[in-house]
Amino acid sequence: MTTPPRVARVDCDIPRSGRPPRLKTASPPQKDAVFIEPMECLAVSKLVLQTWPAEAEPRTRWARRLFKGLGSPQCPPIMTGPKTSGERLYEIILPMKATIAVIQRAFLVLSAFLAPLLAQTPGSQPQQPEFIRQGQQLMREGKLDDALALYRKTLQTSPNSVPALMAAGNVLDLKGQGEEARKYFQKAIEVADTPEHKATAQRATAMSYAFEGNCKKTVEHEQEVFEYYGSVKNFFQQGEIADEAARVCIDTGDLDAASHWYQVGHDTGLKEPDLKGARQDLWEFRWEHAQARIAARRGNQTEAQKRVAAAKAILDKGTNPEQTQFLPYLQGYVAFYAGDYKAALEELLKANQNDPFIQCMIGQTYEKLGDKGKAVEYYRKASAAISHNTTAAYAVPFSKKKVASLSG
Repeated sequence: MTTPPRVARVDCDIPRSGRPPRLKTASPPQKDAVFIEPMECLAVSKLVLQTWPAEAEPRTRWARRLFKGLGSPQCPPIMTGPKTSGERLYEIILPMKATIAVIQRAFLVLSAFLAPLLAQTPGSQPQQPEFIRQGQQLMREGKLDDALALYRKTLQTSPNSVPALMAAGNVLDLKGQGEEARKYFQKAIEVADTPEHKATAQRATAMSYAFEGNCKKTVEHEQEVFEYYGSVKNFFQQGEIADEAARVCIDTGDLDAASHWYQVGHDTGLKEPDLKGARQDLWEFRWEHAQARIAARRGNQTEAQKRVAAAKAILDKGTNPEQTQFLPYLQGYVAFYAGDYKAALEELLKANQNDPFIQCMIGQTYEKLGDKGKAVEYYRKASAAISHNTTAAYAVPFSKKKVASLSG
């Protein structure tokens, strides 16, 4: 069967008005282009209709603009005809038997350019208040103080606004003011109206400690979130939380804690009822990926390469195509800790160039290679991240320190 052509989307122009982005395309595709299979735009279109705020602009019009921007000839027809977009989408998607893997990949593609329009708080809802969107725009412009002022102004009239509390805490963490940030997260925990929202605020608290490189305190708060998901029998999410704690610990150098929590994540994820083969492969891939990184950090290159080969073998089964982007990251990571910086750079440049952790590692690699200019360039990119997650928790503080030291 012929593989559908891949279409590049390389940029998103996001107007201040909050209206949908104007997509730009380029030919030939650039290195940092985001790719999408034409068939996957069917799944993207469904997510557009579910995610984009209806009041911003008629969603079908925006979806049609998306397809035009992608340049795919297979998508626009699904938006025409007397039936509603949703009805036509389901009619097409079902006969094509779109798989869960395709939906997951489509979501990743969509979120790559929708993420700046949505709040970066963990567990956030697709539709956010206007002040959150305004704050996010300010953060993208590097105006963290202005964003914080906006959130604090909102809290003056709505002191129990969980979105405002979470957003203010996020900004403070990005500014390196973790102790102050956690006051807002604690208030969010106290006023949360559901156990799930409380767990979301606890997770944000865990990430706050991650920004300070504190594995022990991160684990302490992630444990509470882990237990919440256990109480609702959500084993997949439990595994995700355990892996998140492990990721923080490996980045801070606590390899024993990282190994323990990766094991917990792997074993818990496999407890999911009626576990499908693809999901089992996902957990096995994550396990091999983690073990390769831990072995590399411990200087055991033989074990690291063995785990890399095992991870690649799982990917070669084709059950989790969305995970392929994490292979060059792994190969580059292992090469870096082996001291093979040229090989590391070659692989890392194939990884997700929008990931602040990858940007940070590329900066470290250029620094090892003696290219101070390129190192600072990538450190600056990483330091500008506005997400509140494990990748930014390591990359933002580290990169800001590097920019200061290398630019002085």
